[in-house]
Amino acid sequence: MERVAIFPGSFDPFTIGHESIVRRALPMFDKVVVMIGVNTNKQSFFKLENKLRWIKQVFKDEPNVDVQSHEGLTVDFCKKVNARYILRGIRTSSDFEYERAIAQVNKKMHPEIESVFILTMPEHTPVNSSIVRDIIRHGGDASQFLPDGLNMEEFNDHED
Repeated sequence: MERVAIFPGSFDPFTIGHESIVRRALPMFDKVVVMIGVNTNKQSFFKLENKLRWIKQVFKDEPNVDVQSHEGLTVDFCKKVNARYILRGIRTSSDFEYERAIAQVNKKMHPEIESVFILTMPEHTPVNSSIVRDIIRHGGDASQFLPDGLNMEEFNDHED
């Protein structure tokens, strides 16, 4: 049976921390699906089409990474793509407590799905999408927090 993990998030934007988690997870799984969660009750800063394109660009040379979007429960997406693992990055102890609660609820709803936590690299601990989004929103240079190869000019194209 193929070992498929999904890495869910809003990725608004996708950061070097996110990229690191996916790349470090690849040796553990046959396939990692980056799932951009769509929440119709929440306004994203960046357009979904852009996020899909940017993440696909980051992993263009990695055939074991797929990028998709999904509206609804993460566990339902797992079933759709035959994933038995949900991959999550942990930066801080508060991240752990939040992720643990979600993992336990997911496990109760679908016992066959396991959550896998990977600690961020120490240098990525302070990097999060909210901070990077604020830098971009205010015209700052966020390139050091974004994966290589992304054109910063494109980040000016966002939802308003």
